[in-house]
Amino acid sequence: MVNVSFPDGAVREYPRGTTGTTIVESISKSLAKKTVAMRVDGVLTDLSDPFEQDGAIEFVQRDDEAALELIRHDCAHVLAEAVQELWPDTQVTIGPVIENGFYYDFARDQHFTEQDFEAIEKKMAQIIERGAEFTKEVWDREEAKRVFAAKGEDYKVELIDAIPGDEDLKIYKQGQWFDLCRGPHMRSTKDVGVAFKLTKVAGAYWRGDSNNKMLSRIYGTAWANPKQLKAYLHMIEEAEKRDHRKLGKELDLFHLQEEAQGSVFWHPKGFNIYNQMESYIRRKVNAAGYKEIKTPQLMDSKLWEKSGHWSKFREDMFVVPDLEFASDAEQLDVAPDSKLMALKPMNCPAHIQVFNQGIKSYRDLPLRFAEFGCCHRNEAHGALHGLMRVRQMTQDDGHIFCREDQISAETDAFCALLDSIYEDMGFTDVKILLATRPEQRAGSDETWDKAEKALGDAIASTGRDFEIAEGEGAFYGPKLEFHLKDAIGRSWQCGTLQLDTVLPERLDASYIAEDGSRQRPIMLHRAILGSLERFIGILIENHAGRMPMWLAPTQAVVATIISDVDPAAMKVVEKLKAAGLRVETDFRNEKINYKVREHSTQKVPAILVLGEREAEEGTVSIRRLGEKGQKVVSVDEAVAVLAKEATPPDLA
Repeated sequence: MVNVSFPDGAVREYPRGTTGTTIVESISKSLAKKTVAMRVDGVLTDLSDPFEQDGAIEFVQRDDEAALELIRHDCAHVLAEAVQELWPDTQVTIGPVIENGFYYDFARDQHFTEQDFEAIEKKMAQIIERGAEFTKEVWDREEAKRVFAAKGEDYKVELIDAIPGDEDLKIYKQGQWFDLCRGPHMRSTKDVGVAFKLTKVAGAYWRGDSNNKMLSRIYGTAWANPKQLKAYLHMIEEAEKRDHRKLGKELDLFHLQEEAQGSVFWHPKGFNIYNQMESYIRRKVNAAGYKEIKTPQLMDSKLWEKSGHWSKFREDMFVVPDLEFASDAEQLDVAPDSKLMALKPMNCPAHIQVFNQGIKSYRDLPLRFAEFGCCHRNEAHGALHGLMRVRQMTQDDGHIFCREDQISAETDAFCALLDSIYEDMGFTDVKILLATRPEQRAGSDETWDKAEKALGDAIASTGRDFEIAEGEGAFYGPKLEFHLKDAIGRSWQCGTLQLDTVLPERLDASYIAEDGSRQRPIMLHRAILGSLERFIGILIENHAGRMPMWLAPTQAVVATIISDVDPAAMKVVEKLKAAGLRVETDFRNEKINYKVREHSTQKVPAILVLGEREAEEGTVSIRRLGEKGQKVVSVDEAVAVLAKEATPPDLA
């Protein structure tokens, strides 16, 4: 017999080998109909798995959030079966769950296109309706290779060879179709439901290696019900309209090109937004007691070796040899003993070098450094994505050197600063995660125990809600992640606060304590925007290109109906500029409706129109972006109102 514990604290005895299906049916037939999987001692598993020893059970129903990953996982298997029913010569490779959906990679002589989706989705619906049960079998490794080889599934044979010898080789069947899979799965294909949609197709190299064959990757999404699917598809449609790359081109903000992969060419309008953001953040951090510094972009590899970045991040760093010039300037060779330099991927080691200059006392702490640090990371070409994923970025970086007894106060102050900035940017829905030790990390378990407790206690003391993100911490220490939600419901991780005791030790940072002893400071790595590039991309998409007045590249356009009023219009322009507004003129010989449409397309917040009557009366007709109609006011009133709206939020 085995003892099975339930979430309500009850414990029941069952014969050894009793499955989760039998247990849930013994409790309630109606509960059994809703249950698609179970957790045993916290681990998600098949409902059909037997209990061979005592354990705690928790039933997972189809409408539980935990079931969403299973729905998508099972839908990927249904997709693979559908493709092989329609095109039997296709090989299936891997099909993982990803954020908001899944994909499956297929090997086929002719790549799939979106025109194939209708037939595939129709076949998927038929497979789901069949309701074939998911059954799990453990196969002998050599037998499995023989079976897949006989089917022409060479990729599956390669995958089997890559599975460690001490792991069971699991095969999941759904009717006659089967696949190599770790599981778990729901009860049958019918549990997938009808709320699925194939979304796009792309090329993908086998195992991500460009030396391997190009596969055909089909992406899809699946949800618990049609309402959720409809909401997601609407969000995707909105996201496409708001794509910052598309808007960046339409609004003449920036561009990227092949000759500078992952680096942004800012145009005047876009750089205006960039400068406004940088000035705003500079004022905020200065007011919060930070001292701004500037550190080198290129530093000797010795520093990176000492900090530990060389061993962990070298592949992501741009390494530059300190060349000894040959006689022929066109034939530069790196001497065997020449030094290696690296463009900094982050600012932290450099900030410690500034801290280490001169003796620091406990009275000097906390010491807060800020830098708009230009960093470079060797991101793969395929990973680059507009402003969101770049190789050259400017971080709103900062590091706080403090004593242990100052951690809570500094965490509270940082959170308050972050809240005020996000609120100014229009983001009020912010989720906090406490990310704990990753598998690959620096420092001892004792160090991590202490750091995680300190940061956990600090965020708890602020009274803010937070969740635990197991294993998601930084290399040197636990961190707080701040995820903000945009106008169409997407979540973006921007701000971070990382507690680090390892780097000060490695780079010999110290201060003189009150008792005269030499102590290591706590180093709090912090950022609020993350990088200016990415945050501006988020803002563009959040506002659909219609930036708040204080960030708009052009805040107002003065347009004339007839050329006779151009002199009067220029006086309005001069007054607006004197009030600090960014103004353009449109005195072209075009109809006023044409001018208004054109500047509205360019997302200009306010268009001030002058005709003969306005010029005579000293008024302007103001047309607001996104509003119908217009309002006639005096020039002075227009200047005062617009100047107030254009004031950055921290100065308002």
